[in-house]
Amino acid sequence: MSRIGKQPITVPSGVEVKLASDSVTVKGPKGEMSSPLFAGITIEQNGDSLQLTCANLDNKVLKSKFGLARALLANVITGVSKGFEKVLELRGVGYRAQAQGSSLNLALGFSHPVVYQMPEGVDVKVEQTRITLSGIDKQKVGQAAAEIRAFRPPEPYKGKGVRYIDEHVVMKEGKKA
Repeated sequence: MSRIGKQPITVPSGVEVKLASDSVTVKGPKGEMSSPLFAGITIEQNGDSLQLTCANLDNKVLKSKFGLARALLANVITGVSKGFEKVLELRGVGYRAQAQGSSLNLALGFSHPVVYQMPEGVDVKVEQTRITLSGIDKQKVGQAAAEIRAFRPPEPYKGKGVRYIDEHVVMKEGKKA
């Protein structure tokens, strides 16, 4: 049985959970989201905690979805209460970022500026060479950060590029004369 699926989910104060037959809707101070429920997985609410149970432990597919359902529901509860945040850093001479409404303009050493349209529900804030992405949906925030990083990933010789703030890039030694 899934170790993750067995763990209870604590619901923080100010978060309201509505259980339905095929989904769970969670409403909190930052917004409202819903998480799907797979057939064969049930949820019980005991005060301020949620417990998932799996109907058939012999079914390998259902057993694998048990931990997934718990992780998705925990991410939804965390998103509507605290939110998620990813911080990117620009390294390189002339590399700049500027937020304009729902788009992000990047100067990354190309002959043209790169304009990235932010997905709905993801906010961007730019300070000098740091880009902060925040939102209630963990998947959307992470996907937007990965797409921005993919425009100019950090290269191993000088370290120039777009990187996560906590990312360690292994530097290579240059050509020896």
